[in-house]
Amino acid sequence: MIGDSPECLDAEKRDRLRHGLAWLILSLAVGVHVTDEALTNFLSVYNPAVLAIRHRLPFLPLPTFTFKSWLVGLIAAVLLLFALSPFAFRGARWVSLLAYALSILMLGNGLGHISGSIYMGRLMPGVYSSPFLLCAALYLFLSTRRLRSYLPLDVSPTP
Repeated sequence: MIGDSPECLDAEKRDRLRHGLAWLILSLAVGVHVTDEALTNFLSVYNPAVLAIRHRLPFLPLPTFTFKSWLVGLIAAVLLLFALSPFAFRGARWVSLLAYALSILMLGNGLGHISGSIYMGRLMPGVYSSPFLLCAALYLFLSTRRLRSYLPLDVSPTP
């Protein structure tokens, strides 16, 4: 912790709350994005693209999915994100590391849908929810950055 003043402790509590809310918002945004992709037939674009990439670059282990396996896997991932939210509200160090990775991944996901739509000249599956996903991912990234200023760098036990 930086300092022991009441103002600092209040700021830390506020930032932990902000981080937990950012985690919940991104979890919701991922759920909305999965719904968007499912309703706009994302796999009809994804699977043929993967097959074309595999044809040109056979060493890349890119999976194709059936709708059921894809949807069940993503629902499980969204439920896991919600289940981890209590740790995000506590400001657990490992969750903050996961939050960085997740927010960067979701920024890339949202930008991929938007740039793919621009490139293809039409709205691609998943693009409707991409702005919400981008905003939520950016909010989580920034709230994690702010929270990390309170977390100790040395995690070794003290005597």
